[in-house]
Parts: sequence; structure tokens; C-alpha cells
Amino acid sequence: MSARVQIIDVAPRDGLQNEKTLLSTADKVELIRRLLAAGITKVETTSFVHPRLVPAMADAEAVMASLEPLPGVSYIGLALNERGVERAIAAGCDEVNAVVVAAEGFGHHNQGMTPEESVAVWTRIAARAHEAGVVPSLVISVAFGCPFDGEVPTRRVAALAAAAAAAHPARLTLADTIGVAGPTDVQERIRAVRDAVGDGVELGVHFHNTRNTGLANAYAALEEGVRVFDASLGGVGGCPFAPDATGNIPTEDLVYMLHRMGVETGIDLELLADAARWLETRLGHPIPGLYAKAGPFPR
Repeated sequence: MSARVQIIDVAPRDGLQNEKTLLSTADKVELIRRLLAAGITKVETTSFVHPRLVPAMADAEAVMASLEPLPGVSYIGLALNERGVERAIAAGCDEVNAVVVAAEGFGHHNQGMTPEESVAVWTRIAARAHEAGVVPSLVISVAFGCPFDGEVPTRRVAALAAAAAAAHPARLTLADTIGVAGPTDVQERIRAVRDAVGDGVELGVHFHNTRNTGLANAYAALEEGVRVFDASLGGVGGCPFAPDATGNIPTEDLVYMLHRMGVETGIDLELLADAARWLETRLGHPIPGLYAKAGPFPR
């Protein structure tokens, strides 16, 4: 397959936010530096949320202050409200990632707002980011299913995407927050959202691997023309507000699959596997990723 994809590693934020082991700021910075050394150029470094809600992200400013600006590297911070975007801008984030919720139940538990209210908040976040010269991007969470409401209609996801696209996101990512999608769900929603927002908005995908369909879904998205993928080193992670949700697809497993297919990523797979093994030692428990355990082929 002739293609090149962009992989955004979300382990420092989405990967660590649900871990019982709280890594030190120094370890988080080392994790980010190892990802960059392996060729990752976009990293979701932290989230600017209240530390009472997500204690693992209490050192957001300290993490950003320890990272040096690098050419071609983008540090992404998650912001759920206007206070969060101001903190992200002040901390020096290159990109601010916001969230629109696709279901009432998850919106209530995660952000305390309806899907429509989350679009309004996103619109204000995007305007502030544009004003500050920071890239605004958007994730539609529970775009494939909600832990509280069940099925989420495709037409609702497409309508929310169309409303959100009016604020000019640099990227719009569809997130399977609880890992319920199958490949045909992915195809259907990507086509519907692309029809709703047009070709001017770059689409990305974010697959949790809760039911072991994440790589199959990534392949389906690739076939649909998506070229931006979120993944988490070692497959670590989860969501504090989604019962039983596990981590994203492991970055190193995704890269192995893509390289085997002839898809370029610009990533050194062995350095990435070394980083996954290092992360496992810091967390103190086995992590889900398989490539770092199995090793390269052929040897």
C-alpha cells in the first residue's frame, strides 16, 4: 500500500490518566522524550483539567515547562473548557484538543453538559485558540457507542461534526471511547462525517481496544482514507468516566501492522518497543502491547 500516516501518541495523557501508579513529572517528560526519539512528532502531553477529577494530570504545567520546543514537533494539550484552554495556551502547547460528546449520558458524567452544550464550548475554545495562534483540534467522544446510553446513531455523530466544523478545527477525530466498534461501524461513520463536513477538514480516529477490535478498526479507517491515528504506547490507558474502558491500540502494534503493509510512518519501531518496555518498568505491571514482547520479524 502506498501511503504515509501520522500517528499521535496519547500515552502521556490518555494512557496515564487512569493508571493507579502516578508517574513523576520527570518520568512523564522522559516518556515524551523517548516517543520523540522514536520518530513520533505529535504527542498528547497532558490535560488541563481539575486535579481533583484527574489526579494523574495535576502537574500539567510542570510537564510542559520541562519540554523544549523542537522543530516539527507538536505538543498537544487537552482542554475541556475555557479555563483549560487558557492554561494550555499559557503553558506553551502547540495544539489544543477539545471534546464534543456524542451522547447525553457520557456528556453528563464526563463534562457535565449535553452534546449541544459541548459544541458551544468547543466553539469558544476554538475561537480563543485561533486568536492565540494555537492549533485547535476536536475529538467527538463516544462516537460509536456510550457506556450509559448504548448505541449512538450515525446521523447524530454526523450532525455534531457538521456543527463543530463551523469553528474550523485543524483535525476532527472520531473516538471509540469504550471500544465497541467493528470495522463496518468505522466505515459507515467516516463516510457519514466526511459527507457532513466536506473535504476541508482532516479526519482522525481514536480507537480503544476494550474488545480487541482496535487494529481491525484502524485498518478499516485506513481503507477509508484516514491518515491520522491516535495510539498509546504499550496500549496503556482508559477513561476515568467510562466503566471498564481499557487503553488505546498500542502504538508499537499499530506501527508494526502499518510497516508490514508498506505504509510509511517515519517511526523507528525498535526504539518504540524499547520505550514500551521502559514504560512497563515505570508502571510496575504488565502492559497490553504485544510487539514489544514478541519482537521483530524476520529476526
